[in-house]
Amino acid sequence: MIAKYYQLIKPGIIRGNAITAAAGFFLASKGNIDWGLLLALLTGVSLVMASGCVANNYIDRDIDAKMQRTKSRALARNTIAGHHAIIYSIILAIAGFGVLAAFTNLLTVLVGVVGFVDYVVLYGWSKRKSVHGTLVGTIAGATPPVAGYVAVTNRLDAVACLLFLILVLWQMPHFYAIAIRRMDEYKAAKLPMMPIVKGVKSTKIQMIIYAAGFTAAIALLSLLDYVGMVYLVVMLVISWIWLKLIASGFSAPNNQLWAKQVFLFSLLVLLAFSFMISIDTYLKQ
Repeated sequence: MIAKYYQLIKPGIIRGNAITAAAGFFLASKGNIDWGLLLALLTGVSLVMASGCVANNYIDRDIDAKMQRTKSRALARNTIAGHHAIIYSIILAIAGFGVLAAFTNLLTVLVGVVGFVDYVVLYGWSKRKSVHGTLVGTIAGATPPVAGYVAVTNRLDAVACLLFLILVLWQMPHFYAIAIRRMDEYKAAKLPMMPIVKGVKSTKIQMIIYAAGFTAAIALLSLLDYVGMVYLVVMLVISWIWLKLIASGFSAPNNQLWAKQVFLFSLLVLLAFSFMISIDTYLKQ
């Protein structure tokens, strides 16, 4: 039973967002790291995200039951009672926001609230009703690095906004690749995903546009003189490879295989970005 409750928080999502939160923190710290603050940030953000994931699992239990990838989830199979999941989510939210309020600052708490409300309420509704549900959901996914940054600086400035934009732009090709790969499952769940509503070709075009925007945004972070040339060179090379891979989709004989490759490489792009902004201060010394 413990394992079922653990899976309910979607640990893969928690780990990924914790990495970007830490990256934002290290970028803002500029080598002067408050390890206690970092621990509090990661604990609080992870608990808040876990609460949101449990709530999302509860909201999506009906559509999860219709998709091969998610039909074995505990709430979809009714192996965990719905009211138990709600209580679990509330406890996690109280603990997470409590840690952030006690050990970080009000701005970090507010960023957490924005991400939580977007994921649970706005994304939970829009993905059932609108082809733009994916874009709405990127707000939540872009808040962790901002939370990490403002936990240190206690301000929303151009860099914080740029971190938010970079993560929004990165998420769109990443999640559209999933949508193409899992089209049949989304059709079964009657979700208005972009490749279903607008077609696969149109989705690929949008993926190119978003990936190009991501490349421009990561370069702008360097042009603002907040990161150095090593970061810029590494990220431009990786982004260019990602763009070429996405562009190859227009001649790909197997959309599912191509989408899986884009999805996996996008994870490498995010890891590289998080790593490079984390160590940039040391590279410039």
